[in-house]
Amino acid sequence: MEQSRNHRKLDVEDGFELAETRRTLPIALLRAREAVMDRFRPMLHANDITEQQWRVIRILFELGEADATKLAELACILPPSLTRMLRTLEARGFIVVRKDPTDGRKSLIAITAEGRAFINLASRDSAAIYAQIEALLGADRLQHLLNELEFVLDRLSGDSLNL
Repeated sequence: MEQSRNHRKLDVEDGFELAETRRTLPIALLRAREAVMDRFRPMLHANDITEQQWRVIRILFELGEADATKLAELACILPPSLTRMLRTLEARGFIVVRKDPTDGRKSLIAITAEGRAFINLASRDSAAIYAQIEALLGADRLQHLLNELEFVLDRLSGDSLNL
């Protein structure tokens, strides 16, 4: 029986079969991320903020304050990139960075009132985009997808990054 084109396996010399690239988890997740972010990028651009900066201030909006290591982890940003980004966000008045009084090697980052106001303003457009995505996918399917992704993360990382 011939496999469908969408589910065809590719033979390699050692006998291991590879799925078509488009049917692999890493590529499927990247493609899904791009499809979602394509909807949000115009809003981010209109607000003169990058995807990474948006993630950082959204997390700080939820947490109030976080150390740089935890913030980089939660925002899925490499620490050197975060360091550069913090300067930009601080210059815009969205965050303040200070040394941890209990450990001078650590930096604590907090959202400012101006950063909160920015999130409140931009989140209206973000919520509208999210509502469009929910309407296309269905609320139940979207919740199921989010639950499944959390399951994948829990199983593969063993960590739970609850905010």
